[in-house]
Amino acid sequence: MFKERKSPHLRELIYSGALISLTLVLAIIGLKTPTQLDAIRNNGVLRVATTNTPMTYFIRRSEPAGFEYELTKAFADHLGVELELVLPSSFSGLFQVLQERNAHLAAASLTVTRERQQRFEFSPPYRQSAPVLIYRVRQGNPAPKTPLDLYGRSIGVLKSSSYEELLDQLRQEFPKLRWLSNPDDTVTDLLDRVHEGSLDYTILDSTVFDAQKSFYPGLKAAFELQPPQPIAWMLNRHHDGTLKAALQQWFALEETAQLIKTLEERYFSRTNPLNFFDTVSFRRDLEERFLPLYPWFREAADASGINWLLLAAIAYQESHWRADAVSPTGVRGIMMLTQAAAAEVGVDDRTDPKQSILGGAQYLVNVKQKIPERIPEPDHTWFALAGYNVGFGHLEDARILTQKAGKDPDKWQHVREYLPLLSNPRYYNQTRYGYARGHEPVQYVSNIRKYMELLRWEVDTAGARNLNPDLGSDSDAADTNESSSEARPLPLSNLPSSL
Repeated sequence: MFKERKSPHLRELIYSGALISLTLVLAIIGLKTPTQLDAIRNNGVLRVATTNTPMTYFIRRSEPAGFEYELTKAFADHLGVELELVLPSSFSGLFQVLQERNAHLAAASLTVTRERQQRFEFSPPYRQSAPVLIYRVRQGNPAPKTPLDLYGRSIGVLKSSSYEELLDQLRQEFPKLRWLSNPDDTVTDLLDRVHEGSLDYTILDSTVFDAQKSFYPGLKAAFELQPPQPIAWMLNRHHDGTLKAALQQWFALEETAQLIKTLEERYFSRTNPLNFFDTVSFRRDLEERFLPLYPWFREAADASGINWLLLAAIAYQESHWRADAVSPTGVRGIMMLTQAAAAEVGVDDRTDPKQSILGGAQYLVNVKQKIPERIPEPDHTWFALAGYNVGFGHLEDARILTQKAGKDPDKWQHVREYLPLLSNPRYYNQTRYGYARGHEPVQYVSNIRKYMELLRWEVDTAGARNLNPDLGSDSDAADTNESSSEARPLPLSNLPSSL
């Protein structure tokens, strides 16, 4: 017996053939395997991890809003797919969601840092912001000026944030630096603690703080801990790089740059109109803008049954009685109607003062119908205004919180105490509609009531300043509905008390 031996030449041919076959198989497989971008388009969904905060994503007036939401929605529309948000319970959860590949990218005002670049890829930066130290202004408590002033003081920062990484770097030069980072904390949580005094300092993106500071009187930025840093979306490393390439192409578009500028004005650069209350400006606007509009406010009051003082106060809060007013969100006109609201009440030109005032009055009637009839005036109207401002789902959440606390959910005086809690994760995580800028509707209603009071005072003293004395005829302003067209004096004491 003997064994057949293959010649070296034959063996090489077999090996070469096997190698060629394997290469062809891999090539065929490669041709049939979709890229990451193809997979997103084929599935029709872009999954984005973000947080439920005022600068990223939240629900306002029953509609999704937020800088990151609008920007990622635009990118998803560009790809021709739906946007699906993934909301981890904490900021640090963003990284876990991404690592477990439960999202294609994370968008939450994320700073590009060296440590993160070792683990993830980034989109092109779309804005810059400096980390600033936030403190509460108090008598006898000077503003900190350097990291040395932080020794022995309590500092709280977001867990897994770039601020933790920054403090780690600073500790090499300032070894006595100490800080706390709780995974359950949010930006508003930390700002609340500094504001109430249970925490000395926190660190925050300067643009985010500028947009939020109006809700925290007394909080200020002490100094920048480092120069402005790039902010970008974060994504997992992927062998084909097609998603990253698509991001680079999209961010390079002129229309994307314009969108970012618009969103920055909407969410970061804008001043908060809810804090504006200037009697000098009000008196000037009363003489220059209001008098020509007065007949239409009275006509709207007669048609709707809503007190003209209330309608005029709402209009001043919304537009300062400017017919050409336009907000970054697209509402416009004296009453700042949305397109949907205008269509609901038959207004075809929102910039026409008469149409806007008459339509706005009718829309307020429609809004008031969403509030339970058992709630008496004026609370019925305050609830309607608050619900219009923040969304009726959020208002209902606040009423439930009020009831759970043993207070009366049908009294505005009680509910206004609990609306601000909708910005606190310990409370909004218990609710159906989640995060809301709960301070806004409280301030919104308060401003309207102040404008009513100021307008009444100006009307009562109109003769002394040569304003139209006929404005001194109206019904009792303590009731927000018209009860009589009979001319009679308007005593200031009959107005609802200030909030």
